[in-house]
Amino acid sequence: MVINMIYDFPSTELSRRIAKKYGYDEFIIRRWINFFGIRDTLEIVKAFERGIPKYIRVNTIKIDEKKLVEKLRRRGFVIEKTEVPYCYEIVEEPYSVGATPEFLMGYYYVMDKSSCIPPLALNPKPNEIVVDLASSPGGKTTFISMLMKNRGVVLAIEPQKERIQPLIDNIHRMGAINVVILNIDGRYFPKLGIKADKVLLDAPCSGEGIIYKDPSRKTDRGAKDIEFCSNLQKQLILSAFDSLKSGGILVYSTCSLTPEENELVIEYLLERRECELLEIEWGDKALTLPELKFKDEIKKARRFYPHKHRCAGFFVAKIRKV
Repeated sequence: MVINMIYDFPSTELSRRIAKKYGYDEFIIRRWINFFGIRDTLEIVKAFERGIPKYIRVNTIKIDEKKLVEKLRRRGFVIEKTEVPYCYEIVEEPYSVGATPEFLMGYYYVMDKSSCIPPLALNPKPNEIVVDLASSPGGKTTFISMLMKNRGVVLAIEPQKERIQPLIDNIHRMGAINVVILNIDGRYFPKLGIKADKVLLDAPCSGEGIIYKDPSRKTDRGAKDIEFCSNLQKQLILSAFDSLKSGGILVYSTCSLTPEENELVIEYLLERRECELLEIEWGDKALTLPELKFKDEIKKARRFYPHKHRCAGFFVAKIRKV
């Protein structure tokens, strides 16, 4: 069992007022103020209240990018290309973008812009062995398959039986034919003896970064939840790393804003394994607050914020086994 320290800070009049006004547990707000500052905390809260734009990721296994854009525009959708490859913002939709014939045929996947970053950072190549260690419902798994041009092998790991069918459905819909699904706990994957070129671990988390989708997370995620998730994430990241070939690449991500689930998990790995962090093209530098005392290398990891990047709160780190 990993023992985790959960950071907390004294309550203030300002943190109490913000929490009351927007319906948050004050524990979350006072932590955000100390991690991000008052101004950014208010901007994060307001961005979640406004909501985040809807995005789609083009599936070039089935359609050319320009052709899809033309089809959707003919149907009355207003879409704009983002700074992230294959990702488009839905600016206006005459009806749900998840109800078009093109969606049902697997021409695109509805997923947040931030969720497109981990597969792109992983940069999988055709004929590699790639593991997605927490794969359902399959947005990142099928993106990996697409980037591999449907060649090589993608091992999609999913521990929960009830989440297997949605994963199967999306793999079929997107035409990903190089994916094998394994219904096992990712913590035990190294026991199979399979060594991968690359591993993606989009870890289970407290979900602070998706409060805009699930407002219940304003109040029902406390210190114990963060501690539980951080403990699980540390076990999973060691499992993911130990499944790599020498020189292999691991990308770790969460949709959480807590350092205990992000920078501290990476720090945990750096202290226990021979590895190095690599640069990522998108996003802001990871937290480097003095009280957190992170290694300087942590700066290479990236954070995404709703008020800055118009997406979910997100964290991504890219690690090489040396």
